Amino acid sequence: MPLATSNTTNTTTYAMPQRTIYHGTFAHTPTPTTLTILENTSVGVSATGTILFVEPALSAPAAASKHAWPPSTYTTLSPSSTGPSTTTTFFFPGLIDTHTHASQYPNVGLFGSSTLLSWLETYTFPLESSYGDDARARHVYARAVRRTLANGTTCAAYYATVHVAATNLLADVCHALGQRALVGRVCMDRMSPADYRDASPAEALRATQAVTKHIRALDPEGALVRPVVTPRFAPSCTGECLGVLGEYARDEGLWTQTHVAENAAEIALVKELFPEHRDYVDVYDAYGLLGQRTILAHAVHLTARELGVVAARGAKVAHCPASNTALTSGCARVREMLDAGVDVGLGTDMSGGYSPSILEMARQAMLVSRCVAMQADGDEAKEMAKLSMAEVLYLATRGGAACVGLGDRVGAFEVGMDWDAQLIDLGRDVPRADADADAGNEDPLAIDQTQSPVDIFGWESWEDRVAKWLYGGDDRNVKAVWVKGRLVHRLGKSTSLGES
Repeated sequence: MPLATSNTTNTTTYAMPQRTIYHGTFAHTPTPTTLTILENTSVGVSATGTILFVEPALSAPAAASKHAWPPSTYTTLSPSSTGPSTTTTFFFPGLIDTHTHASQYPNVGLFGSSTLLSWLETYTFPLESSYGDDARARHVYARAVRRTLANGTTCAAYYATVHVAATNLLADVCHALGQRALVGRVCMDRMSPADYRDASPAEALRATQAVTKHIRALDPEGALVRPVVTPRFAPSCTGECLGVLGEYARDEGLWTQTHVAENAAEIALVKELFPEHRDYVDVYDAYGLLGQRTILAHAVHLTARELGVVAARGAKVAHCPASNTALTSGCARVREMLDAGVDVGLGTDMSGGYSPSILEMARQAMLVSRCVAMQADGDEAKEMAKLSMAEVLYLATRGGAACVGLGDRVGAFEVGMDWDAQLIDLGRDVPRADADADAGNEDPLAIDQTQSPVDIFGWESWEDRVAKWLYGGDDRNVKAVWVKGRLVHRLGKSTSLGES
């Protein structure tokens, strides 16, 4: 699957392969409580990126023969005998980021001592308002999307800014780089700087329509990029603005995304601004913004009534553990959401969150669930609150896919699903302490900090290796990433894949 780069446009195009058989070890979470490891497995993928067969314990040639694929009609890709060790390399589904602000990427790691509302004024609005400069927007968005791809993110739900041209640029970048995306132009007609808001609800609607038109022309079938209606959050929108956006989303069959119940001060502000409504969720429900195509970020402080309404409407929740901790917003009770039947995914929430990595969010979700458990009464309640390794990996993949409307297409290695995947390399096994080094060579135990941060000693089970990756891995372990069968990222100059 070669990469072809155009020197004139400075964009990368991706050659679509013929049919491909991927062979090796595969790890995925087909259910929230199950981590499945498939060793010595062959997965056949069509030229358009659809998984056609999954054959455990079959070599690529044997699988091809079983499915009547002549040798000249497919390519085999597997860990190379001269590349990474087959005992530390595995395929894993692409990660889904259900909530992130591409425009805030330059501010990742910048919080000061702020909480949500002061952070918006101090860090966020000044940066976002600068995207009236298309060159700046292009500079940031190209880097942000590449960085998320490098971390194994094959789909992201992005917030842009109020600027139509810059939002369209973000959609263009995602499409050109091959990443699936929901791209939303942020709408707000109050409680933001005077020069960084919509002049009226009608202006918010017109700008949203313009972005929708652009994205639908760019990707008519929505194969990669789709528009999403994006009221920032209730405090920054008048009721009239929320109403016209809800009606537009409903009439056009569009997804919506916004924030809810992130911070105690924010909730109090919503009550002050919308006194006629029962609570935060009721505001969105009343204006037609709560349904099966709604992604609600955070949901840290939902009441029992609010959670029941979210579940009844089929709305989704993007859990953003790093952001909620960094901004001192609180610890979301994810177990309660799952038990209520709500689809939950993970979000980096850059730049409230400090990392573009959904793998980092998965481990943070585990840790936050333990903070929730420490506040629970009784041993049984403490155990119930905690999320398992399988559960957070499910939220990062198949759970997130359900939140962005792709639950039947990506997130697992199953026949009929798309090949959105990453190749994870944990590096070679750690040499023995008594290993002989050739004369003049460095200490065989010396650590190469450019390589995998995970140490594998050779005796770990596959479940243990995946656990080590979950807790200690990063983008250095992501050797290659595919979206719908297309290679969209590779680490360094080589994917360390053997092709025959």
